[in-house]
Amino acid sequence: MSSTSALHSNACRCSNDSNEKAKADIRDVARAHAWLSLQFALYFAPQNASSLVLTVGLSIGLSAVMQTSALSLLCYLSFLSVAQASVTVYSQVRLGSPTGTASGSAASYTGAAAYDPTILNPPPIPSPAPATQFTLQLASSAQNVQGLSIPQPGAFFGFSIEMSVINQVIGINSTFLQVPFLNLMANVKERAGRVHVRVGGNTQEYATVVPTLADGKDMEKDKTSLTNPTQTPGLFLTYDIFYMLANVTALTNVNWYLGVPFNDTSNFRLQIAEIGEAVLGDHLLGLQVGNEPDLYSAHGHRPQTYSPSDYFGEFGTIIQAIANDANIPVKNNLIGPSVSGTWTPEDVWNTGFVPSYSSSLGALAVEHYPTDNCYAEYGIGQPVDPQTVFPQFLTHASGQGLVAPYLNSTNYAQSQGKPFLMFETNTASCGGFPGISDSFGAALWALDYGLQMAYSNFSGAMLHVGGQNVYYNPFTPPPTNESSYNQWTIGPVYYSVLALAEAFGTSNNSRIIDLGANSQNQYTPAYAIYEGSNLVKVALFNFMTDPSGANTYTATISIDGSAAGLPNGVPTQAHVKYLLAPSVSSKTDMTWAGQTLGGVFQSDGRLAGSLNVETVTCDQNANTCQVQVPAPGFALVFLSQSSLSEVSPSAPQTFPTTAYTQTINTVTINPSVLATSNGRGRTGELGSTSKGNPNGASRVGVVGSGVALLLSIVVGAFVIGREAVRL
Repeated sequence: MSSTSALHSNACRCSNDSNEKAKADIRDVARAHAWLSLQFALYFAPQNASSLVLTVGLSIGLSAVMQTSALSLLCYLSFLSVAQASVTVYSQVRLGSPTGTASGSAASYTGAAAYDPTILNPPPIPSPAPATQFTLQLASSAQNVQGLSIPQPGAFFGFSIEMSVINQVIGINSTFLQVPFLNLMANVKERAGRVHVRVGGNTQEYATVVPTLADGKDMEKDKTSLTNPTQTPGLFLTYDIFYMLANVTALTNVNWYLGVPFNDTSNFRLQIAEIGEAVLGDHLLGLQVGNEPDLYSAHGHRPQTYSPSDYFGEFGTIIQAIANDANIPVKNNLIGPSVSGTWTPEDVWNTGFVPSYSSSLGALAVEHYPTDNCYAEYGIGQPVDPQTVFPQFLTHASGQGLVAPYLNSTNYAQSQGKPFLMFETNTASCGGFPGISDSFGAALWALDYGLQMAYSNFSGAMLHVGGQNVYYNPFTPPPTNESSYNQWTIGPVYYSVLALAEAFGTSNNSRIIDLGANSQNQYTPAYAIYEGSNLVKVALFNFMTDPSGANTYTATISIDGSAAGLPNGVPTQAHVKYLLAPSVSSKTDMTWAGQTLGGVFQSDGRLAGSLNVETVTCDQNANTCQVQVPAPGFALVFLSQSSLSEVSPSAPQTFPTTAYTQTINTVTINPSVLATSNGRGRTGELGSTSKGNPNGASRVGVVGSGVALLLSIVVGAFVIGREAVRL
């Protein structure tokens, strides 16, 4: 019989605001900070996985000490004398509790949107129905294909996390990371090589960085500043937030975009840029300047006359402020204009935005949702019936229509040598729709939309993550502190991210083309994917729902051959991974290659179940590989063993959690460690995160000073050695 306990490490923090040398020291120490976290974990890790989690937890906790500069070494040494890391059992931090429960029907549900049980009816089979047999004639070499996209990365799909919810989604602080989030990021990293995450959104505009907050919080909402229609609060962030992001990077190779406040152009608050660059270094991909500036006047942030020319002028002002700030060494990673659609990108290009600011721009970006649910959430705009609009998400025309307004801009971005990003998107703004955003149909829609953006020469897209008041989240932490049974809920679009990551792989050199399959049929689109110069994968969709199997189709893949005046090119066999669910309306029972992330409150971020990769025997004489795609479903066809192996890790990296007691979603300690830890006193004593406080934790034991001192000496010797060398 086993039990586990969660680790909470109290880091010593000192400050000396009057000492100017600290400004220089923090940058040197920060560069080593994230690397040290991981190296310390790996150095001490025994072979079993649960103990590895302990050492990762210790490394993260102890690395928080590194937030102090070399001038703060006395503070760190004082930590050695009191090094008794409290062992606590955590219950889940509240995102907020549902206000009611469904009783009998979804119509009576009054709880949190993220768990709304509404299930819509799948659209009927179109009349006439698409052909269930068609051929895809493909070229084996990219040199023989016209219209391929620019090279795309496996990390094409990333996540846009609203700044106000990062404590619930990413971690409470730098010493307490949400383990399911680490697992979810590790899943993507193993398929794509890295992960891109944007932290920002509406709440970035009123964010302020402060050294500390009351009660040791890392973030606090200022709900007295609700000055816009969507009731977006102001935020106070501490320096520790950036170390939290760095620790995530050290463990899962997440790379970050950060939003810079843009509400006060007479007194820019640039601390997010300053500390972000110092702590994250090369893992800071860019800084967004202005979030949907075309909505500023409607939200009361600017005068009604605010125009693209005004934004152009303000952008120039912040460029000058950054140029004058010695604490922002990187001057060419700004992102704009991030318009949502009220202005077109061309409205901004026509101001001379790109040539004027080219030396400061790292990427061009827009943000866009296909529609909105703002009337239901805020009484803005027109009401929308989810059942009526559901079919619009279930055709290839949706993705094509969404990218069409940006084709000129993607071409323009290439001519200017800039990436073009969809910086925030999802099924619908203002939280999405019940029954659509949380359905399998959304998974198929997002995957086709992502591939269509890649084909149209976007360089990346971020799926937005909000709180539990939205329907579209890729992942949502539990809403209560009932963490002994409530785990995370994984949304359908997270499966889209995994599938697209496998479609593009780790080479960062994948090119894609829309095949216009089945006579351009909108319900059965297909893409071919080339890596370098070679055809490696084919992606096949079926947007229809038909449990009878009558609308399962067979795609016959032919490569080169007599039609092209070349030898037959199909392999002896192909491998197929399927994204499946019983219906486009399904909210559960979704699988990617036979594996699932469970239903509501069922996931710790790790894929469960046996991997199922189907093998298709090809007919090389006939030059055909026949692949079936059920209705509904998505099939990713691997045309070589190497392309499959590239995205199928043999030993996936995971961060185990436990459902025992209330330690779910926390880094855990093997009980054998506690049994030999030189101390078991003060059991039952309530700690600072006891019940009634936001963190909801009770102390159940103490790691002895012998273990903590040994670990501290090792880290201390490493720190002192590095500082001595630097001096």
